[in-house]
Amino acid sequence: MNSPEPSRGALFDPTFGAGELSALLSDRAWVTAMVEVEAALARAEAKCDVIPAASADAISSVFARVVAEGSVDVGALGEAAAAGGNPVIPLVKLLRGEVAAADLGVPGSHVHKGATSQDILDTALMLLCRRSGAHILASLDEAVLCAEALARAQRDTPIAGRTLGQQAIPTTFGVLAAGWMTALHRASRALFDALDGLPVQLGGAAGTSAALHPHGLDVADVLADELGLARQDVPWHTDRTRIALLASALGTAAGAVSKIATDLVFLSSTEVGEVSEGSPGGSSAMPHKRNPVAAIAARAASRRTPGLVATILGSMDHEQQRAAGAWHAEWETLTDLLRLTGGAVARIADSLGGLNVHPDAMARNLDITGGLLLAERVTGALSARTDNARDLVTAACETGHPLDEDPGLLEYLQVDEIRALLDPAGYLGHAHDIVDRALETVARGREGTR
Repeated sequence: MNSPEPSRGALFDPTFGAGELSALLSDRAWVTAMVEVEAALARAEAKCDVIPAASADAISSVFARVVAEGSVDVGALGEAAAAGGNPVIPLVKLLRGEVAAADLGVPGSHVHKGATSQDILDTALMLLCRRSGAHILASLDEAVLCAEALARAQRDTPIAGRTLGQQAIPTTFGVLAAGWMTALHRASRALFDALDGLPVQLGGAAGTSAALHPHGLDVADVLADELGLARQDVPWHTDRTRIALLASALGTAAGAVSKIATDLVFLSSTEVGEVSEGSPGGSSAMPHKRNPVAAIAARAASRRTPGLVATILGSMDHEQQRAAGAWHAEWETLTDLLRLTGGAVARIADSLGGLNVHPDAMARNLDITGGLLLAERVTGALSARTDNARDLVTAACETGHPLDEDPGLLEYLQVDEIRALLDPAGYLGHAHDIVDRALETVARGREGTR
């Protein structure tokens, strides 16, 4: 019987940037990780004199073949998992059968010795998080580099600052890009820390490793070393703070992406036109469309993450020594969160990496209010000559006249003075300093991770 078609992933993951992550977080990847944990457990137990080295060697060899051949029917395993509530139970039965069929003289009790289902599933999940997390971090680093390049190149390019949907005062595109860069960098460091602390899980039936006493703690440490995971301080079956910290870091990264994507979609709109993606998308009906599809896809993927983070945080109440439901709720939730966050980051890196910046459109938009964008600056200059400066400038703005033609202002300021005040490049405050400081901050952060 053929395995059923995947219920999700193949059709939409490429659009949302998770094409490469799909293989790392697929059902097959889950099975592979669980088999790898079982093999590593046997090796760890052999090193701690719990089982003979010959048993561990045979188990590792058989399980490596199972993984290489992909001989586990994932669909059948899923069907069998329903009876016990998790796939480890039927998987262990299957693996013991494989060992017995190899006729290597290894007792079935040497497979999965002293472990419980949660030990295997949690540790497999940590492997999946580490592997997919490394991919997400690489995409974050790429996005940071793209934003950094924009900040450097556009450090001095004036653009209208916008607050509450309205033009406010001038800033530079470099400042905007520097903000994107620092947010992505900060999210990357938080995600790195969360991933770096992910530990092995081994506590046995109720977290005491009674079945492995007096070797339980040593086996757990060696198992962590075998798999390249952090050592556990104590079994954490119902302490889900590490899972929560990871979910929060992923949600934060997605939020940073969402802000950038929202900015890019706005700046790419026809009426604004200040940026455009290098590879825009078209329309099935409208030949003229040039949609910022990478930013749109990044925004869409990011929008789905807060609910997943909330589910993880809401599932931290694992009762006593094993949770009935809260643990089970984590498996797909966290893998979906990894897929969506990773996809969002990859798509925003695509958008930023090919972004076209249009300074001429930025200059045009700076001028569309006839100088009102610099009303604050005019008010500051006028206040040195009258206590009624703000009221006069407010009245001038309401008339719709250019400020350099308003009679009330011309009583106190010369035309040339007002026109000089209306130059956006002359009212950028610390814009250049902000870009430079942001670049220095990210550079120091990189040095600190080497």
